[in-house]
Amino acid sequence: MGKGSFTGPLEKVSSCCYRIPKSYRADMRVDGLIFANEKLIEAIRNDQAPDQVANVATLPGIQGASLAMPDIHWGYGFCIGGVCATDPADGGVISPGGVGYDINCGVRLLKTNLFLDDVKPHVRELVKSLFHAIPSGVGKSGKYKFDPKETRRLMGEGPRFVVDRDLGVPRDLAHTEADGRIDGGDPDEVSDHAVKRGAEQCGTLGSGNHFLEVQVVDAVLDADVAAVFGLELNQVCVMIHSGSRGLGYQVCDDALAAFRNVPGKYGINLPDRQLACAPVDSAEGRKYIAAMRAAANFGFTNRQLLMHQAREVFADVFGRSWEDLGMELLYDVAHNIAKLEEHTVDGKKKKVWVHRKGATRAFPAGHPEVPAAFRAVGQPVIIPGDMGRASWVLVGAPGSMEKTFGTTCHGAGRAMSRTAAVKDAAGRRIDKELESRGVIAMASSRLGLAEEQPRAYKNVDDVVDVVHEANLSRKVARMRPIGVIKG
Repeated sequence: MGKGSFTGPLEKVSSCCYRIPKSYRADMRVDGLIFANEKLIEAIRNDQAPDQVANVATLPGIQGASLAMPDIHWGYGFCIGGVCATDPADGGVISPGGVGYDINCGVRLLKTNLFLDDVKPHVRELVKSLFHAIPSGVGKSGKYKFDPKETRRLMGEGPRFVVDRDLGVPRDLAHTEADGRIDGGDPDEVSDHAVKRGAEQCGTLGSGNHFLEVQVVDAVLDADVAAVFGLELNQVCVMIHSGSRGLGYQVCDDALAAFRNVPGKYGINLPDRQLACAPVDSAEGRKYIAAMRAAANFGFTNRQLLMHQAREVFADVFGRSWEDLGMELLYDVAHNIAKLEEHTVDGKKKKVWVHRKGATRAFPAGHPEVPAAFRAVGQPVIIPGDMGRASWVLVGAPGSMEKTFGTTCHGAGRAMSRTAAVKDAAGRRIDKELESRGVIAMASSRLGLAEEQPRAYKNVDDVVDVVHEANLSRKVARMRPIGVIKG
């Protein structure tokens, strides 16, 4: 977490929103708005992340406000949970720190027609099989190997590239944000070093907060929307959380190196060099956008291959094909990305670059980018929590378009740094503690479990309460973990 605490003003706007007025600092172009309630705001005040919200408010071309979701915590340049829209017609910039190192880190939820009683006797075997079949951990390579030419093709085409090789079905694409392919991605703008890092990592989980969980629906809050989503009480689902692995990390690293002197070149003064940015329409800006989009397509493909492997494991453990087990993709959402979208700002429709860093799209019913299957109710929003408590499925709500450029939270948000979590876990067996809660967990190292222990996170229920009350996204169903694999 960021050292120190925020000493500036946090004015209460409503029961779920606080403002850092632009009068706080002379360089702020807009207010900062943090979506939080009284329960969460004290912890937020004790982190320096609100300073990052104020810093982002200084970016050229920023529209509306510098925003933060209730899972806010300290990040690189932007806080995690940070949202910012910039207008290219108003000198708007693109900032790699507003996307993050793990480009298109995101979440995918896979349904099954199995119920808790079907799976309970097999959970240990299932988790063990998933752990051995799906590569996890730092730098791990997987069974899918792509040469540099294929890797670049994959970045251009997204998951369709592997679906055409029978590693999925065409309907998977229709249930992936942007159909799994963001237009304008240019694999030729991705460095050879980045391609080399990613070549053997597509279809691998990685480390840190990435996971694959076997979950059970333990509460349905909106029966009508749950029916459209195909979710019911005690149903077993699989949640996958991963991103673009070493490839995306390298794309970000390359861009930050290239952007080092760019703000000065364009006369941009920044309060933090980690906010390094370039005008959207500059050569440097266009190059990063093309590479970032290509890396995002790699991230979608990574989760497609992770899902394919999970389907294979379930089929093997239960002795039935994945189709027979009803293992259909509900939805896949990105939460580290920048996208050019149309939004209404001060009564005018504009095309703006929406940076979402640890934040999720939450488009409401009727929005043209919501898949046809869900357009009548709104976009599925998938919010992972911690591995001991719960995760959520929400649905996009109209308030997101009015207040947050179509955005909601992305998870529980850290309450402890990784170092503090490891220190807190010293002498404890996190795997045994989880087992006592009914969760079978396997990880590449004890350190991984210690860093990601439940106490390291805010309670996801508190975070979801805020976005529900703010009408950014509404509660549909709560999911409880029963089995976890981690890096």
